[in-house]
Amino acid sequence: MVDKIVESNMAKKPDNTVFYASMAIVIAIVGWGLAAQASFATFADNLLAYLSNTFGWAYLLAMFVFVVFAAILAFSKYGDLKLGPDDSTPDFSTKSWFAMLFGAGMGIGLVFWGVAEPIYHYLGPVGAEAGTPEAVDFAFKTSFKHWGFHPWANYSIIGLALAYMQFRKGKPGLISSIFIPLVGDKAVQGVFGKTVDILAVFATVAGVATSLGMGTLQIGSGISYIFGVEQTMFMNLMIIAVVTVIFIWTAVSGVDKGIKVLGDINLVLAGGLLVGTFLVGNKVATMNGLSSGLGLYLNDFLKDSLSISAFGDNSWLSGWTVFYWAWWIAWAPFVGSFIARISRGRTIREFIGGVIFAPAMASFIWFAVFGSLGLNLFNNGTMTEIGAAETALFEVMQHYPLGTVLSFITLMLLCTFFITSANSATFVLGMLTSEGDLNPSNQKKIIWGLFQSLLATALLLAGGLKSLQTISVAAAFPFIFVMFLAIASFMKALVNDEKFAKK
Repeated sequence: MVDKIVESNMAKKPDNTVFYASMAIVIAIVGWGLAAQASFATFADNLLAYLSNTFGWAYLLAMFVFVVFAAILAFSKYGDLKLGPDDSTPDFSTKSWFAMLFGAGMGIGLVFWGVAEPIYHYLGPVGAEAGTPEAVDFAFKTSFKHWGFHPWANYSIIGLALAYMQFRKGKPGLISSIFIPLVGDKAVQGVFGKTVDILAVFATVAGVATSLGMGTLQIGSGISYIFGVEQTMFMNLMIIAVVTVIFIWTAVSGVDKGIKVLGDINLVLAGGLLVGTFLVGNKVATMNGLSSGLGLYLNDFLKDSLSISAFGDNSWLSGWTVFYWAWWIAWAPFVGSFIARISRGRTIREFIGGVIFAPAMASFIWFAVFGSLGLNLFNNGTMTEIGAAETALFEVMQHYPLGTVLSFITLMLLCTFFITSANSATFVLGMLTSEGDLNPSNQKKIIWGLFQSLLATALLLAGGLKSLQTISVAAAFPFIFVMFLAIASFMKALVNDEKFAKK
């Protein structure tokens, strides 16, 4: 029945308003960034600084509410409700489901920051002296906080509500569909709905284009570091070209084939790298770091989630935690939409466990293994400083047995995670600009894939990647309020669901 409703929604004449409007906005903003790079960078930095300093409390409060809401929902009477008809079953195995959602959500970020972030916190801790055991505790706890329950709870808000509306109510796969229970179909099909969907497309394009460019720089740095060749702009352009062909091909192949297969490969490579790194590293330090970091993270969860100084210096908080929270919120429309697309047939409780708890635990283990790998070298005096974040892992690996082999696996994992994020985003952009079609046309996917790569290339050549990242994070600020409305709308839908509504 639901499938027939979705098909009827798709049968009407296509409305490309969101496609053309979002494309025009992105082109205009990028054009500004390319034509007047200095003024664009200044505006982006000032806007983000203003939002971080003025509304840091709002980011902290919002992310905390997302975690609390998801936890309460998981243990409520609604936990057994299926995201689809009551007799529906999951479209993907649990392994493939987890692999796809994890790769889309933050896979490449863990590789990028797994070694670097704990070292940065160790060398510049808050409330402790650098290089001390207290600094080590701060490094693990803070890394766990930034990559733990908060970001995944943030993704779950959009993912849960959209999966419910898509698969249980037969509505289009658009962010705006979430608000039908709250404002009605007419408002969602009008200016309000179009505005929400355009904002979602912009956040996705800007975020993924930035990641494409920065991922290219990291892959190039890895190739340069491992093989001793110079990283040139030609190398970077070749990396973009190769990656573009692969991620468009896998996106065109669809979720069931290209994206799923690549997700499974990611899981094998990540698992192999994690085990190999654990075996060559300081195993006692790793287990101690995992235990201590997890204990401190859980013990201080409430305080760390909401603490911000009323009159003191919040520069560290703004530069790290608030920026992370803003970045995760900017990615929520894309990641939430993709997770929703692959979650048909899951129960709400199963969804929350798989999207929040399991990835967070994987992140804790990852940072314990790779964080201790780097901190061990600083603790014993082998290293005293760190270079750029993109080469930190390779710098550390060279001091361990099988370091070259593990570095090569890391490079492959960077490529596959990189491609996974890009093909997932391309698929979602096709959905969001095709009136929520769960299987958008190959033409739309190819257009968005090429557009993202050309955008990343132009910004890479002009040196404007950082500014686009900054403006995309700042522009996602309204999504804090969009997501609060999403919670209200979703709860109204659950209360009125035929399974729970009073007869």
